[in-house]
Amino acid sequence: MRYLALACDYDGTIATHGVVDEATLSALERVKESGRRLILVTGRHLPDLISTFPRTDLFDRVVAENGALLYTPSAREEKTLGDPPPAAFVEELERRGVVPSLGRVIVATWQPHETTVLDVIRDLGLELQVIFNKGAVMVLPSGVNKATGLTAALKSMELSAHNVVGIGDAENDHAFLNLCECSAAVENALPVLKERADLVTSRSHGAGVVELIERLITSDLEELNEKLSRHHLQLGRRENGEEFRIPPYGLNVLIAGTSGGGKSTLATGFLERLCDAGYQFCIIDPEGDYQSLEISVPIGDSRTPPAVKEVLELLKRSDQNAAVNLLGLPLHDRPSFFEKLLPMLQEARARTGRPHWIVVDETHHLIPTAWEVGKLTLPRSLSGMLMITVHPEQVSPQALSFVDLIIAIGTTPAHTIADFARILGLPAPSVPAVQLKSGEGIAWWPKNGIEPFWFRSIPPRAEHRRHIRKYAEGDLGDERSFHFIGPKKKLKLRAQNLMIFLQIADGVDDKTWKHHLQNGDYSRWFRDMIKDEELAAEAAQIEGFKGLSPAESRARIRAAIERRYTAPA
Repeated sequence: MRYLALACDYDGTIATHGVVDEATLSALERVKESGRRLILVTGRHLPDLISTFPRTDLFDRVVAENGALLYTPSAREEKTLGDPPPAAFVEELERRGVVPSLGRVIVATWQPHETTVLDVIRDLGLELQVIFNKGAVMVLPSGVNKATGLTAALKSMELSAHNVVGIGDAENDHAFLNLCECSAAVENALPVLKERADLVTSRSHGAGVVELIERLITSDLEELNEKLSRHHLQLGRRENGEEFRIPPYGLNVLIAGTSGGGKSTLATGFLERLCDAGYQFCIIDPEGDYQSLEISVPIGDSRTPPAVKEVLELLKRSDQNAAVNLLGLPLHDRPSFFEKLLPMLQEARARTGRPHWIVVDETHHLIPTAWEVGKLTLPRSLSGMLMITVHPEQVSPQALSFVDLIIAIGTTPAHTIADFARILGLPAPSVPAVQLKSGEGIAWWPKNGIEPFWFRSIPPRAEHRRHIRKYAEGDLGDERSFHFIGPKKKLKLRAQNLMIFLQIADGVDDKTWKHHLQNGDYSRWFRDMIKDEELAAEAAQIEGFKGLSPAESRARIRAAIERRYTAPA
């Protein structure tokens, strides 16, 4: 189940003129019965909300005062999420004829008093923000909004925003809807909100919420998956320059190929982008290859075996990733540890939706051909698995049958893909006849009929940091060096690293510099030999500016390099 929680606005969304009808209440109860959680996100003061809407008990959390107050109905506990403004602010508003409504943190009034409110904030030098909501004027501490309130609610429930669908109607709902994995707007919502929502209901107010709930319970909104392409994660670029992107949910990936081909490098780049997007992962690492990965917390080492309980405890926080190092376990005990851990991770997923991805390195050791899928180990439908192996033929065919995307790297990609197809009884596809270099791969979607294609992956930041000194100061060798030869090929000046490149660039004549600039040689070298896609992209932009003088283009190329390789950390 992808969506474990529904976050709703109150006025104008589940409520019409402040009242929630029986049909909407019944639909909200069905959400709870489906095992999902409910979160109410409103700009109202809590006492006002409770007196108007006695069924707050339906909700697991209530975010009130536009994000400034968190309330747990079952425990009747309140927690303020910001400081109230100074008394002088309220006194000055009243002196100028504005009688505000006061909450625990929020100060609210109505248009057209927003000008007076802004004047008082300016005159008193206060760090406050003004948020509008269909005529309401709400004053809150800077940075407090419905999104920050929802974030606090989700943290208290051990949930991730990536497992939430939200619905609203007004301008103050933008923040929390942007946070949700899927956003919906009721039919009566403001046009700008409807434009940005993933789904607009055909009905208004509570009836629109009922419509969303019916789809949520029936299909888990699976029909919207393709529309959520903004969440897709880039793995690299295809030969024509098109981005190669994959969805972050509902997918199983196999990275396979010869030893030393760059499997862990490709996986690390993908994990970095998962982390950047806020998705949680857990790596089961038999050989300690990910022990130093900065975006995850290592559990276990060569002397200390990991504990399942420790892994689960760490993953309770949605902002933490785990790298489970199995080196402390005897080789023959590692598969049995995996057999114990995997069902527990699945149970955590059923409850919290996390970890979003489970990474199994050296899959042939942990899920060998002799291993059979047990009912308590893998469900009939599995997603969010990244399997990495040198030997796909030594991996359980039952596990391989879940694979949606195979990425072959190393020296024999055609052989790797042919082995995979043979194991599953699929006709071997036509694989591009290319000699793969470092950072390149062949991708194949075996279930959708798309032919395998070549792509160049985005190098991980971790790998980039390891090689910065080599690229900046080392000797890349003659084949990977940059050669200034000029338009008539009279020169032969070799730059074996970036620092030498900059020194030579300052000294060569303008014709030589412009010759390489106009040919796109600089961006090509940065991309193919330095393996820096960002630097290459910036250099390509500079190469494309026709009006730049040689001195200006030199200065811009130098600045681009120095920002990445010589600027202090």
